Amino acid sequence: MMLARVIGRVVATAKHPSLAGQKFLLLQPIRQDGSARGRPLVAVDAIGAGFEETVYWCRGREAGLALGGEVPTDAAVVGIVDAITAGSPPAAGRASR
Repeated sequence: MMLARVIGRVVATAKHPSLAGQKFLLLQPIRQDGSARGRPLVAVDAIGAGFEETVYWCRGREAGLALGGEVPTDAAVVGIVDAITAGSPPAAGRASR
């Protein structure tokens, strides 16, 4: 799993039937210190994350499994981060905003 920040939402009115009712989020992958890493990507929201929240996400087959099985997606948001601790005080997450 990887960390990202929700930077937007993607609306798609035409999509595969198994994605009906799913929310798509625009994610910016981040490092542990909260700085941007790589290019933004679209992920299916499996948990109800919101704008500017720090989340963890997975890709590949695990992304489809988070949505109940055979769902055609490359990435899914599977958790909302409350805090990140790695030998220093908490750096990012919902509680620090």
